[in-house]
Amino acid sequence: MFSRVQTPCLILDRKKFDRNIQRLKSVTKASDLVIRPHLKTAKSRDVARISASVFGHRATVSTLKEIEQLIECGITDFLYSVSIVPRKLDRIAALLSTGCKVHVTVDNEKTASDLSRYCEEAGVKIPAIIELDLDGHRAGVNPSDHATLRAIGEILHEAGLLSGVMSHAGESYGLSNNQALLDCADDEAVRALQAAETLRKAGFECNVVSIGSTPTALVGRAHDGITELRAGVFMFFDLVQAGVGICSINDIALSVLTSVIGKNPDTGALIVDAGWMALSRDRGTANQAVDYGYGQVCLKDGTVLEDVIVTGAQQEHGIIQVRKGSVAKLPDVEPGDLLRILPNHACATASAHDRYHVISDRDNDIEIWERFGGW
Repeated sequence: MFSRVQTPCLILDRKKFDRNIQRLKSVTKASDLVIRPHLKTAKSRDVARISASVFGHRATVSTLKEIEQLIECGITDFLYSVSIVPRKLDRIAALLSTGCKVHVTVDNEKTASDLSRYCEEAGVKIPAIIELDLDGHRAGVNPSDHATLRAIGEILHEAGLLSGVMSHAGESYGLSNNQALLDCADDEAVRALQAAETLRKAGFECNVVSIGSTPTALVGRAHDGITELRAGVFMFFDLVQAGVGICSINDIALSVLTSVIGKNPDTGALIVDAGWMALSRDRGTANQAVDYGYGQVCLKDGTVLEDVIVTGAQQEHGIIQVRKGSVAKLPDVEPGDLLRILPNHACATASAHDRYHVISDRDNDIEIWERFGGW
């Protein structure tokens, strides 16, 4: 199958990919929630078309480039989930002229004022969502900060731009059991609904209450008043998600195919041609119960080699060793043989590659799905 493939390269297991998509579909099918998949990991027209066929015409994005690339893939309603800055508004106005809808996010009064002023001067309407910060990890308004919520809401409401609120349960990535994930999902929903109620009591419409992360989405909680659910890495999964407990290692659809360069006689390590440029420097499993170094090593057919991990990563070299304390053995391979490496963080690893090599159980052919990058 891989005889003509250059390494390192990104492999996508189509069977696992399809199964992962259907899992989210089945978890939410009994509710009235709108699913707004996040396409920041995928960055692919092929993936976007599949997403649209399953979940409909809505999507979440993290760059304007994603909107510009995906507007012809069956998606017409985008949520740009990074707080907007004024210099990007001309590009958004241009996108609106194509007929698509773009919601932007704001988390402070100045940005809300800048957006309102721009819309008035340009004669456009760019609907806005107030971003909430539930855990102090990054941008957003604390849902308990009623004064700031009302102040931002008033600016947007008076300009006819206020659509609602959104949150991201980033804290879920630090959890590792189902009950904790259920509690996190409940907390996110309750606090987002409280923020929405603050705006409504002030006399402002708040039609959208958008929440989500892959771990909290997949526990299947439903709450009256939540209008949409967002998740992204669920399509691919990764070792961090396995550490959280929301998937198994065998659910991970992405891997990096790598060639063995040789063996270090002093350390006994295998050296491969996938370094941090192909795998990323992400060490997201370092603080989890199982640390996979820079990735879990598999045979070329995807069979997981337990306790065989990438312990070091230089720019174009990966160092493969047995986990300290394990009685496992390195695979019996020669220079030129192939291995596959499961990623810690699918988003970071995928970003290093310009295409997916899509494999299927149906035949030995490899389909190419192009990826794009940039902002």
